[in-house]
Amino acid sequence: MDAIGLWAIAAHSPHSAAVVDPGGRTVTYGELAAGADRIGRGLQSLGLSTGDRIALLLPNGADLLAVHFAALQTGLHVVPLNWHLTAAEIAYILHDCDARAFVAHERFAPAASAAAREAGTPGRFAVGEVPGFAALDTLGTGGSGRPVSRTLGALMAYTSGTSGRPKGVHRPLTGTDPDDVPSASTWFFGLFGLEPFDGHVHLCCSPLYHTAVLNFATISIQLGHAVVMMDRWDPHDMLRLIERHRVTHSHMVPTQFRRLLALPEPVRTGYDLSSMRVMIHGAAPCPRHVKQRMLDWWGPVVVEYYAASEGGGTLITAEEWLRRPGSVGRAWPGSRVRVLDSDGNDAPAGGLGQVYLQMGEASFEYLGDAEKTRNARRGRMFTVGDIGYLDDDGYLFLCDRASDVIISGGVNVYPAEIEGELAGHPGVADVAVFGVPHDDWGEQVKAVVQLEPGVRGGPELTAQLLEFLTGRVARFKLPRIIEYADELPRDPNGKLYKRLLRDPSWAGRERRI
Repeated sequence: MDAIGLWAIAAHSPHSAAVVDPGGRTVTYGELAAGADRIGRGLQSLGLSTGDRIALLLPNGADLLAVHFAALQTGLHVVPLNWHLTAAEIAYILHDCDARAFVAHERFAPAASAAAREAGTPGRFAVGEVPGFAALDTLGTGGSGRPVSRTLGALMAYTSGTSGRPKGVHRPLTGTDPDDVPSASTWFFGLFGLEPFDGHVHLCCSPLYHTAVLNFATISIQLGHAVVMMDRWDPHDMLRLIERHRVTHSHMVPTQFRRLLALPEPVRTGYDLSSMRVMIHGAAPCPRHVKQRMLDWWGPVVVEYYAASEGGGTLITAEEWLRRPGSVGRAWPGSRVRVLDSDGNDAPAGGLGQVYLQMGEASFEYLGDAEKTRNARRGRMFTVGDIGYLDDDGYLFLCDRASDVIISGGVNVYPAEIEGELAGHPGVADVAVFGVPHDDWGEQVKAVVQLEPGVRGGPELTAQLLEFLTGRVARFKLPRIIEYADELPRDPNGKLYKRLLRDPSWAGRERRI
């Protein structure tokens, strides 16, 4: 088998396709490696050294990957920034991580300029024109070869910030050679049956500022899989790209499943998708009827996992899911999953509790927040606040995020359960359920519903939705308030910002979380 890793492949097969940019331009392994070397030399000439941080505000494309690999081989922590953030939010992260360099795209010029000024970030470079930023393509020119000092860097993603200030997930550097592909990368892809080379083509259809999306793209490149990039995801365009490039694997979220399923049948059936070997999904709960329809359409290639930026996770194949619908699987090799009750004891099979994960001996901390790090841990295990249970065979079922649980009249109500049922109504395109204040019960259940095109909201539909839910969930779980919205606040990766819907109802009042 040929050697793996960006630089090994570039030396052996420099003309092989590494990236197909959103515009259709093909970037070879030789070109990508050369760009990473140039930028790496430039960063070192600025004085950046092992352990420093570089922030990226870039859309999907070869430029982001070149900077990422440059940082990876020079011992830097890479901080990808969500380009939907405001200038103030970006400035907070730049300051919090003490970024020594900041690379932005001209598409985000106003926010990038304002954030860099507020945070006082040095080393500013841009793709295109950004006031106060030098051109990225000038960084590291005038030299040649690899950066002088090379050691493996790491990703430092920031938590999503759906509540409170986001914090960077910081891991110690390993000191290993960046030419050596970590065994964890080949092992992780092996979980999905993805081997090096083997004619694989990865389709990247979500923003690279998400940890999983960036990991799937960069590991694909390290293993010799060409990566086809989408900038702004479109369901019809995705099907076209799968057929055109003979895509073998991708990573998606349930929101994208919904939009694919909403395409007219002649469109859905008009493309050859037979090249697809594994469609991996995670990042958000998938309603059972949505998952079932995808399996009916795509077949057993649909594989689900549950994990966190902090490490560890579970996996379930299509065949397993059909036997245990709704499960997110069992702990993958080397990981542990426990469900602990409020006293810190293991809950019995079927008993609800907080989900804790552990990935081997991996360690992390939330940068600058010892209290958050301490509260998330129990020994070597950590939690991101999800509530769930394990069945007798160790399969994990998720119920909700602890901060989203509604306590009404002293009874726990799990919004995800109600959302999953409401999503099965033919008139519902998307739904969010949360608790709002009630003088007697403490909280009451409220639903905000996004309707399918052509469906009108109002009292008649509200009655229909409640009737639809009756018998599917207990009476005390029925929403007392149903409102309608043109669109729910989700990011491109499907993350629902429920606080934007919930917080106005709690203004001036303290909510238990």
